[in-house]
Amino acid sequence: MTREGRKGRILVVDDEVNARTALAELLRDEGYEVETAADAFKALGKYAESTPHVVLTDLKMPGMDGIELVKRIRAMPDPAAVVVMTAFGAVQSAVEAMRAGAVEYLTKPLNFDELVLVLDRVLEHQRLAIEARQLRARLEDRYARHNIIGSAPAMKWVFEVIDQVAPSRATVLITGESGTGKELVAAAIHQRSPRVNGPFIKVHCAALAETLLESELFGHERGAFTGAVARRDGRFLLADGGTLFLDEIGEVSPAVQVKLLRFLQEHEFERVGGDHPIAVDVRVIAATNRDLAQMVKDGKFREDLYYRLNVVTLEMPPLRDRKTDIPALAQYFFERFAKENGKTLEGFAPEALEVLAGYDWPGNVRELENAVERAVVMCQGARLEARHLPTTVTPRVESSEGSPPIPGSSLEAIERFAILRTLEATGGSTSKAAEILGISVRKIQYKLHEYNAAPKSSVDALSRGGGDDPKA
Repeated sequence: MTREGRKGRILVVDDEVNARTALAELLRDEGYEVETAADAFKALGKYAESTPHVVLTDLKMPGMDGIELVKRIRAMPDPAAVVVMTAFGAVQSAVEAMRAGAVEYLTKPLNFDELVLVLDRVLEHQRLAIEARQLRARLEDRYARHNIIGSAPAMKWVFEVIDQVAPSRATVLITGESGTGKELVAAAIHQRSPRVNGPFIKVHCAALAETLLESELFGHERGAFTGAVARRDGRFLLADGGTLFLDEIGEVSPAVQVKLLRFLQEHEFERVGGDHPIAVDVRVIAATNRDLAQMVKDGKFREDLYYRLNVVTLEMPPLRDRKTDIPALAQYFFERFAKENGKTLEGFAPEALEVLAGYDWPGNVRELENAVERAVVMCQGARLEARHLPTTVTPRVESSEGSPPIPGSSLEAIERFAILRTLEATGGSTSKAAEILGISVRKIQYKLHEYNAAPKSSVDALSRGGGDDPKA
């Protein structure tokens, strides 16, 4: 709110020159940055130039009165707060000004100490409002749909479901492997729902023991268990009017499952150690990387709770099934981490993008994010190269002590030797290796996946000349 150490910018509007000048000097002595105007028309001109935080205006002025000035200022984008000054006994005018949008009124003659308290209170309220807007903007940017990057058909379906389910009150179950972005989707649903102004509360169910999770979700009464020295509100109460995201719901114990089921049925719960039902308005979104249907069959998850959670199911696709999204995701993470680390980089070298596209990403988007962050940190040149990526991501190009014996080696072993040695010579570039060998990049990537998926004993056998016994 303040600028250059000052407490705030004030525009004083009063047609009495002596009162205006004296008030301005007193406020400057208090550390405010002050501009003055002799009437409302001049005030509008000064307002555009100085962009004050607070306008302190008299109500009775020739031409345009203070009430009209309040209305004009309130109609502006991101308007300043207006405090009106009125003669003692003219309370009705002050009430009209408050209805027009003024935040406070003071009676003349002014009590200067009271004025300073009012200004400080108004400026503090403005500061908190600005911080809240900035925080909401950051949250909306973090969870906006453009941060869930993807144009693959599977992701287009995800976006459609988000848009369809967000306005409803339905419980949503988000499934998929770890690292596919289930939390981002839950937050995006909340951001597009009528509950956007309410809280978005997250609970990672697998991170807490059964007794702690129950207390974390529902709260507890004083003395409910050892260490419960005071009553505590749980996440359900904190999420009232908003959304509660239960991550890793498949890890919840049977006892907690019962209490979750009761809430989904009756929209109320009791604190641990309490007997008073508490009703809240909370939408539940759950996520899991486990097969809940199979857990129901195995008797490890309540069937009735499963159906209560599974009103709408949204399955997140693994990254290996949407490889066309890898370049856009990698670029997004690159820009983010380059900015966070204060680095000016040009982008990815072609061979680095080839490596990213050829890897299967068992850790999904989270693994890609970590790989790009590591590359940005390790990069010392202008572009991210394959050597900057984690060794788990780059192709395993195993050096061979010698060529496979001929005769005595299978065509598969000879092909493998040729591909790996060529990749070794080209620094892991599949495009350069494909050009030298006269085969497609796709075939090299397929073969690398085949080699990496093969049992270690098979790989070792191939590197020795491969699989066939010449004596057989």
